[in-house]
Amino acid sequence: MSGQAGIAKQSIIEAAIELFTTKGFKGTTIRDIAARARVNSANISYYFQGKQGLLEACLISFFEPYLSLLEKENKKIAWEDPEICFHRVIRKILVFQSEHHLLTRFVWREITIDSQISREIISSYLMKERYYFKELASAVIGEHHSSLPVSMIIIQLKGMLTTPFLNSHYISEVWGMHPKEPYFIEKYYDSIIDWLQEVVKVQKSVRHADRPPVQVIKTV
Repeated sequence: MSGQAGIAKQSIIEAAIELFTTKGFKGTTIRDIAARARVNSANISYYFQGKQGLLEACLISFFEPYLSLLEKENKKIAWEDPEICFHRVIRKILVFQSEHHLLTRFVWREITIDSQISREIISSYLMKERYYFKELASAVIGEHHSSLPVSMIIIQLKGMLTTPFLNSHYISEVWGMHPKEPYFIEKYYDSIIDWLQEVVKVQKSVRHADRPPVQVIKTV
């Protein structure tokens, strides 16, 4: 694909994300997207085979890099402290979602709709997400040695990671800031880590009583 074609394709995706987020998938037309992206409507059919293909491209543009973050940290637990890996990926996910807050809001909202495309995403990308979270969480707290089951910790963590972007207006009301602000990421990340350490503190006090505290790494 030429550079000009790549720019046109990316502008279409960005226009679609903005319009799908504000007007909804059904409320957005191909003409709306073409006008916002300043391209010919035929380009959308050429690159994406229509609006459904464009929707899939938007979802893929989120899930591929999102799952890559989880996969990379999952591999590192073989030679690095799992707790550092787990903390680091939580922060990376928050940063990624903040940098793509419109796309994040649209994706998490879209997969709650019972449609064929959402079911396909659930059966593929979300199964991978669940696997990576389970491996990371289990490496940190163990399957049977925490105050909560691993599955429940994953459910609660997933809610914490998605809620600010699905309900950004509520975060603004409670904390007076928007999830796209860097200060929010730092404050919210610290709150999640405090919660996570509270959940596993009983188990850690038994299994790691002679082990020094883990230093939280705050680099992306």
